[in-house]
Amino acid sequence: ARERGLWVDQDELHNVIIIKEATPGHEAAEPLILQGHLDMVCEKTADCAKDMSREGLDLVVDGDTVYAKGTTLGGDDGIAVAIALALLDDDSLVHPRLEAVFTTEEEVGMDGVRGLDVSPLKGRTLLNLDSEAEGVFTVSCAGGSRAACVLPVTRAPYDGACLRVAVSGLTGGHSGSEINKGRANADMLLGRLLEAAAAAGELRLVHAQGGLKDNAIPVAAEAVIAVADAGAARAAMEQLGEALKREYHVTEPGLTVVITDAAAEEVPMDQASTDRALCLLSCAPNGIQAMSMDLPGLVQTSLNLGILETETASMTATFCVRSSVSSQKEMLHSRLKRLAEQLGGELRVTGDYPAWEYRADSPLRERMVELFREQYGKEPQVEAIHAGLECGIFSDRLPGLDAVSFGPQMHDIHTSRERLDIASTARTWEYLVAVLERL
Repeated sequence: ARERGLWVDQDELHNVIIIKEATPGHEAAEPLILQGHLDMVCEKTADCAKDMSREGLDLVVDGDTVYAKGTTLGGDDGIAVAIALALLDDDSLVHPRLEAVFTTEEEVGMDGVRGLDVSPLKGRTLLNLDSEAEGVFTVSCAGGSRAACVLPVTRAPYDGACLRVAVSGLTGGHSGSEINKGRANADMLLGRLLEAAAAAGELRLVHAQGGLKDNAIPVAAEAVIAVADAGAARAAMEQLGEALKREYHVTEPGLTVVITDAAAEEVPMDQASTDRALCLLSCAPNGIQAMSMDLPGLVQTSLNLGILETETASMTATFCVRSSVSSQKEMLHSRLKRLAEQLGGELRVTGDYPAWEYRADSPLRERMVELFREQYGKEPQVEAIHAGLECGIFSDRLPGLDAVSFGPQMHDIHTSRERLDIASTARTWEYLVAVLERL
């Protein structure tokens, strides 16, 4: 930005704002905010040894798609960054004042935009480039939070055989846009397997873990247990494993449950701590909680147990809570808080962000629909989504904001199967250039 003589600022949260003044002769046009986020969900396949905190991605072009070998691609939302930088770099385009905003920490609670200084932004029209379906304009989204149930753990020696139970091969996906597809949650399945083993005989939990991100449906989870009767516990879990495969034969064709002998790497939890842990995994709400009565087919309220982790003195289950109705989001916070407290623990809520409410009168939406009809020869799909977008926070902080979210076609975001459609990206670029001219 500095090399190109553009105004630029980076704050302590590493958010970046770059401003390019309007094309000469168009200074009176309403300024336009272009927005996307810099961070990505780092998921990878079980056999991928890449350290995603240090190593770059192995990009592959396959026909008309691009993906990263063994990992997420980061098209969500790297494509927004690429498009905005390309716009800022092209002096041949006709455009209003462009205010490009690149935020951080979107995937872990929208922490970047929450701390953004919006005072440099004159625009009250915003294009968010964080949608993954070409031809779909998002105009409303759910609010959300990260809710962690933390239980205390006491450990005591126990003379029993140790088993490791692992659930893997699940489809996974985005905990907002794909929560309605009937996909299994590995953490919740692990809870059912542990309950089956406990019903077959005395059991102590050593540790349990699963999932990497609260906003991604977990694809794998595992636990180590100490049991009085290894044969009975193994048989009970294997029997349930077969039942789970039948339950999820459509959405989880790769579901695998493996039970093996193990060595206790630390002292098991005592009986009371084991009971509390299994109760949490069995009784915690998960998945769709309410459907919208206003917009048929739209998930209104849900939560996803995305991260399960155990330390020496605690076990933590972290949920991504979403709702387009704030009272229902608070209802889920209350339910989780009650459950955690009854089990001797606590609930920690972080990253709470507001819903982006539908705006009935949107000149931006009307112009974009009209232009889409002209360029594509068909009507775009205008929708509300259950996933979270930063537009809610921008709308809360910039009164009167008129915003639309759109983007090129991507597939299986937040998973190692993520792909970006190249031809769709080209069409989206051409459409966006035309939008700038129209504005």
